[in-house]
Amino acid sequence: MRLRTCPGPAEAGVLLLHGGRADGLDAPSLLNLPGLRMRPFGAAVLRASNGHAVALGEVRYRHRGWNGDRADTVRDARAAHAELTGTHGPLPVVAVGHSMGARAALRIGGDPGLSGVVALAPWCPPGEPVAHLAGRRVVLVHSDRDRITDPAGSLHFALRARQAGAEVCRVVIPGSDHAMLRRAADWHGLAGRLVAGLLGLADLPADIAAALAIGRHGNHGLALPTPPPTG
Repeated sequence: MRLRTCPGPAEAGVLLLHGGRADGLDAPSLLNLPGLRMRPFGAAVLRASNGHAVALGEVRYRHRGWNGDRADTVRDARAAHAELTGTHGPLPVVAVGHSMGARAALRIGGDPGLSGVVALAPWCPPGEPVAHLAGRRVVLVHSDRDRITDPAGSLHFALRARQAGAEVCRVVIPGSDHAMLRRAADWHGLAGRLVAGLLGLADLPADIAAALAIGRHGNHGLALPTPPPTG
């Protein structure tokens, strides 16, 4: 893991979990483009955190793939969380993942010390576990034009997690893509505000806070208005 520390004691931590493949035992390349794609999200979190000291952990996987029941990405995510707290002590931590990394973030979302999950274009195959997310705050963000991970899968996951007791909402960014390149500024800005809000370093966007609160009592409010283009 590449750990970007902050001056002085950290007040909170963020795990950035990049995408990958369903299968692949080879190591990520040195360039690791999926990892580079997460760097702007880390910068957006720092901008949104109102000067609070946040430690960013950029997780680098041992293997490029999820690899079935091995779930290698989950092992790496948990090891990175342990390293982050081992360096900075107990901290509120939000896991931010993209695609395969979002699946891993959702898998560890119920672990002790995790304050919430932001899942970007998440890979949510049928039957993914949700019971461990009871009582946790989870925001899923997906494009309606994603051709790699199914937007219907994240909606179904969100509904199941809501029924299991999680505080969940889902935001659709229309006209974008799986790589989050179209409307990139909207992805970055929204993710930064979400993470800062889940960590208690800033206010959550009002509509998301309302949807999460409504979600404690049923399925109403799961879908939110889409964020406007930034220009």
